[in-house]
Amino acid sequence: MPTTPATAANSASNGTGTQEPIMLELVDESGNTIGTAEKLSAHQAPGQLHRAFSVFLFDEQGRLLLQQRALGKYHSPGVWSNTCCGHPYPGESPFAAAARRTHEELGLSPSLLAQAGTVRYNHPDPASGLVEQEFNHLFVGLAQAAVRPDPEEVEATAFVTAEELAKRHAEVPFSAWFMTVLDAARPAIRELTGDAAGW
Repeated sequence: MPTTPATAANSASNGTGTQEPIMLELVDESGNTIGTAEKLSAHQAPGQLHRAFSVFLFDEQGRLLLQQRALGKYHSPGVWSNTCCGHPYPGESPFAAAARRTHEELGLSPSLLAQAGTVRYNHPDPASGLVEQEFNHLFVGLAQAAVRPDPEEVEATAFVTAEELAKRHAEVPFSAWFMTVLDAARPAIRELTGDAAGW
């Protein structure tokens, strides 16, 4: 995956053998950039509103690709969630960030990726005490290549139908934001997968 100036700047070492802090883009209620903040501080209560993205990829049968977040993550470890989610680097477009992180986490480049609107939410995570104050850019697309997850990011993956998702959601933990972003993306998901898929 090619790097952009934004990704190169944010992956550079500070010369001491440690990584520079990951910076996020702070936004106002309309999604306009108003500054930056370090990733962890932006998620500490009460949270700072920042730009994020969520990706929903489907196979040719209209099944959604879920991921279980790696157990070593400091935020929402081990829970199931949508295909990929994360934060653009300051100056990076949400579309570029969505494609980049999908490849980094799942070893997969979507064969189609389309914008599906935005949603703003405030979701505290009771387990960690962190808060998701996000202006989230939604994307839907197709996964037509083999999934090769990075074990540091992803514990497991699964393709599920709408019916299988409902059953799984009732039985195992999902991310606090999952249903909010799924519901917001549903019109675009239905357009992509068709009525027969049941989304």
